[in-house]
Amino acid sequence: QLVYPQDFRLTEKEKTSICYLSFPDSYSGGLGDTQFSFRLRQAGGSRRSPFQDDGRYNREAPPPLQREAAHYFGYVYFRQVKDSSMRRGYFQKSLVLVSRLPYVNLFQCLLQLIAPEYFDKLEPCLEAVCNEIDQWPPPVPGQTLNLPVMGVVIQVRIPSRVDKPGSSPVKQCNQENLLPAPLVLPSVHELDLFRCFQPVLIHIQMLWELMLLGEPMVVMAPSPTMSSEMVLALTSCLAPLRYCCDFRPYFTIHDSEFKEYTTRTQAPPNIVVGVTNPFFIKTLQHWPHILRVGEPRMAGDLPKQVKVKKLAKLKTLDTKPGIYTSYKTFLHKDKTLIKRLLKGIQRKRPSEVQSALLRRHLLELTQSFIIPLEHYMASLMPLQRAITPWKNPPQIRPFCQEDFMKSLEHAGPQLTCVLKGDWLGLYRRFFKSPNFDGWFRQRHREMTQKLEALHLEAICEADIVAWMKDKSEVEIVDLVLKLREKLVRARCQHLPVKEETLQRVGLYIDTIIGSLPKDLQTVLHH
Repeated sequence: QLVYPQDFRLTEKEKTSICYLSFPDSYSGGLGDTQFSFRLRQAGGSRRSPFQDDGRYNREAPPPLQREAAHYFGYVYFRQVKDSSMRRGYFQKSLVLVSRLPYVNLFQCLLQLIAPEYFDKLEPCLEAVCNEIDQWPPPVPGQTLNLPVMGVVIQVRIPSRVDKPGSSPVKQCNQENLLPAPLVLPSVHELDLFRCFQPVLIHIQMLWELMLLGEPMVVMAPSPTMSSEMVLALTSCLAPLRYCCDFRPYFTIHDSEFKEYTTRTQAPPNIVVGVTNPFFIKTLQHWPHILRVGEPRMAGDLPKQVKVKKLAKLKTLDTKPGIYTSYKTFLHKDKTLIKRLLKGIQRKRPSEVQSALLRRHLLELTQSFIIPLEHYMASLMPLQRAITPWKNPPQIRPFCQEDFMKSLEHAGPQLTCVLKGDWLGLYRRFFKSPNFDGWFRQRHREMTQKLEALHLEAICEADIVAWMKDKSEVEIVDLVLKLREKLVRARCQHLPVKEETLQRVGLYIDTIIGSLPKDLQTVLHH
């Protein structure tokens, strides 16, 4: 019905998709308000964001929180109440916040404040809210922001890449001079993992492996809320590693990619897709891993755990909760984690404490897996003494999977992880996944930039006058052009170089030009 800000351009295809994704697509007798989220492929390639950002945010944010270039996130607040004046006998409406940032907690909290007011007062309410949000500072990683909206101040810290993984959020500051007292969010994006994973706690290791390997997976849930939370929880369990495959927290049969995902002529794509419509059981039964969750149920004091079942058992009509897969895990199950979580349930430990325990376990698992890769990657960097000022910097040596596998004998995950199992098999499968490709490209890019930075520093330390003594004008002009190009690249790519180094290179260029004949000086200054 309306879009704010009004100048925000969406294609007709995007508008249609957002409309379908903003409502539960299977019968939901539940009245009242529900919240869920979705992720949408942008139509027609990437467009410029209306916000000025030179890439600084993505350089400083942790990889899982980087701004998306080709997808939007949608955060939905849906209301369904009986209303005899309506043709269907119900009032059904959704307010959706669209963003490129995966700040699920912040945006759902914002919708809880705005949506009830909007359903009551309609358009003027949105205009007022948008005016307030326009005044918010940009999200700078590492900063705590106070965000005023509708008489409330939301206080939140934007995580940074340099935060120590697994550390608790920094205590919020400047509360004493804020009136009214702010609404403090412990995290912009972290879900209550324990609550999301309740029916699958004993299978957490298998799910972690499936995510690590980027396996195609369907999550079938009774509601968009459960489907979107489960998908977001699954994709977050690799932190601090970025999940590089596609994921759809909530997906409907009207989606433009429906044909692409349901075709049987090719293998299912590397994607985790959350669905609620029972029709999907039929159309996606050829997928290798299907997680069916029901309404949360307790078995005595404990949440009822789903069982792993063969894919052949998938009934199209009455599918019982379970993980339908023939996947065999590479690592043995961690019994101590399950025992600690069970003890927590018996002692009625708060959900956030259980979530912290679960998050810590997944973090340690991911780190045990990734640290050997990081060490091997670092060994491919040329030695600093091989970087000389007047030659192009040496190349990073190629990644050789067999050399890496040999290095695991003395520096493998067994140093930091007690879990036994076929770690080598897990690495071999990981090398074929988009997550390895994404991790490797990112690391390689960072190392190349580091080499460039070290080369610039080597040039600064060199005796340029001595070098110029026996050089021809052509060689000197060539050096000027190369140094200029390096300087431009260093500034454009925001290389990790001190400002004084860049200034010294600039002075070098001026010194060299000053030593040349006047006609060449004029040409180079232009």
